[in-house]
Amino acid sequence: MVQDGVPALPGGRVLLVIGGGIAAYKCLELIRRLKERGIQVRCVLTEAAREFVTPLSVAALSVEKVYGDLFSLTDEAEMGHIRLSREADLVVVAPATANLLAKMAHGLADDLASTVLLATDKPVLVAPAMNQMMWGHPATQRNLALLQADGVATVGPNAGDMACGETGSGRMAEPAEILAAILARLGRPGGAPAGGLAGLRALVTSGPTREAIDPVRFIMNHSSGKQGHAIAGELARLGAEVTLVSGPVTLPDPPGVAVVRVETAREMLAACQAALPVDVAVCAAAVADWRPEEAPTQKIKKEAGAPPPSIRLVENPDILRTLAADGPQRPRLVVGFAAETEQVVAHAAAKLRRKNCDWILANDVAPGSGTFGGDRNAVTLLRRDAEPQSWPAGSKVEVARRLVGLIAAEFGRG
Repeated sequence: MVQDGVPALPGGRVLLVIGGGIAAYKCLELIRRLKERGIQVRCVLTEAAREFVTPLSVAALSVEKVYGDLFSLTDEAEMGHIRLSREADLVVVAPATANLLAKMAHGLADDLASTVLLATDKPVLVAPAMNQMMWGHPATQRNLALLQADGVATVGPNAGDMACGETGSGRMAEPAEILAAILARLGRPGGAPAGGLAGLRALVTSGPTREAIDPVRFIMNHSSGKQGHAIAGELARLGAEVTLVSGPVTLPDPPGVAVVRVETAREMLAACQAALPVDVAVCAAAVADWRPEEAPTQKIKKEAGAPPPSIRLVENPDILRTLAADGPQRPRLVVGFAAETEQVVAHAAAKLRRKNCDWILANDVAPGSGTFGGDRNAVTLLRRDAEPQSWPAGSKVEVARRLVGLIAAEFGRG
């Protein structure tokens, strides 16, 4: 195929807009991986991006001229910004800074990067990267919502340590994650084809639950929701209709997912039952096993010399066992998680039998494991009438991708 005199490579064509953030260095690895797969990469650098990566290094890896000046007469003669914006199969913005997202959301075009993004008629994928406070700011979240409503896809951000010394959500997705998202949108091997799970209805639970002791105190665990959100996002990426029931987390909503936010275990169960019927349920939430029998409407006061209050706990509903119970609305496939601190596989095997679910993913959450709140996971998959299967440690996105691949195969979509 030839478009505007330029032959299309078998692997596709990507226009990579590199924003001005420390994460720009990751784009060098991304370019290399794209080129390895026969994908043509043209790059636009913002003025700020040149403070982090040089046009020479980008040009050397992409084997293409690098663009950056909106008013360069030479560039306009050789490659006008309109043509540049439309010859790609996909436009990728990485890192997508808060400033770039704001420009995109409001149609501003004061440099080559923002002009190209406004002029393109091709799909756009953004990989946000910024300080956690900037990411969580209502203005950024409003801009992101506008872009998603316009059909802009996102990958990341992740949570973790940042160059500014703070920790939280806002780290740009890793090159492998961005690569997978690009391949998926280009319909290339290595990224599952979009629509592969079209017509499948999925329910995913994620995060912790919060059980009130009084109006200002609560019982909660260390679950971040990263694994559940990654699973929901991967199911949606393959075309499934996904409902994500999430406890209190600080993560962005996965694109294309209907999110129901809850706090307590009882609220989570009610939301799950309201989402039925579904074909598959993945219970990745770390639900509190107990809650205070009573929660006063006023703060419990500490009195000098008085003993601490006695808090009577009662058992919370078992969401996994309820969903897996035999009946007309039982999902065809019910997957649970077993977060254990010792005898991980043995306890998970007992849970598999006790809960009547089909699969259990066991993971070690002992102190020092880094699983709760971290970006990586190592799990063992247990299935009925099958030997346990230990997976190598990887990112939670990689675990999600592997699990969803098995789900697709189970439904004849793999």
